[in-house]
Amino acid sequence: MRVLALVPAFNEASNLPGVLADLAAAARRFPHDAVVIDDGSSDGTAAVASGLGALVLRSPINLGIGGAVQTGYLWARQHAYDIAVQLDGDGQHDPAEMEALAGPILQGRADLVVGSRFLAAGGFRSTALRRAGIGYLSALLRLRCGGRFTDPTSGFRAAGPRALALFAASYPSDYPEPESLAVATRAGLRVVEVPARMRDRAHGRSSIGALRTIYYLFKVTLAILLLPIRGATPARAEEGAA
Repeated sequence: MRVLALVPAFNEASNLPGVLADLAAAARRFPHDAVVIDDGSSDGTAAVASGLGALVLRSPINLGIGGAVQTGYLWARQHAYDIAVQLDGDGQHDPAEMEALAGPILQGRADLVVGSRFLAAGGFRSTALRRAGIGYLSALLRLRCGGRFTDPTSGFRAAGPRALALFAASYPSDYPEPESLAVATRAGLRVVEVPARMRDRAHGRSSIGALRTIYYLFKVTLAILLLPIRGATPARAEEGAA
């Protein structure tokens, strides 16, 4: 199967050299192509990525993470890739784990795989507010569509052919991770989680503070509640280390 790594990036010029170096190293074990989706950055993200030899899809305006990710899915779909693996441009996801993430798809057991920070050895610690928010979203998705997700906000994912077709056609625009799980489950896709580790950002900091976290939860709650869920196929976690 042809695999494409999608790296949505907004003002990640400082982090991309490390991300692209890690992707190149991972490709020696798990062959894949890579594309950086520059989401209207103002810091030279596209120039840095191009200078390092990466294929860059550049948006003239900031579309947000949903628009950037869908751009990558459209590219993957149009260029006949079988699997698209999404990694953040800040370096927090380890490309060495792409093979484990794609494994359930390659084995024919899943259509969409989510890398969960909470299944990895040692677990993952964040602020109390964020942990509470993640727990709330997990409960909401379980009640709304029957999916059991330990890490619904994870942006480290692998999409197989069915998920690629679904997300290339339509993808949530704002804070898309939890809502896209509801969409995938409603469409009858097989969604599983596997363990994944999350690294610290080398440069910069997250743009989601306390007030934005509250807005995030409010917006995602409305989106999930308003989304009709039919034909749910519950998600499940995979055993073992990433």
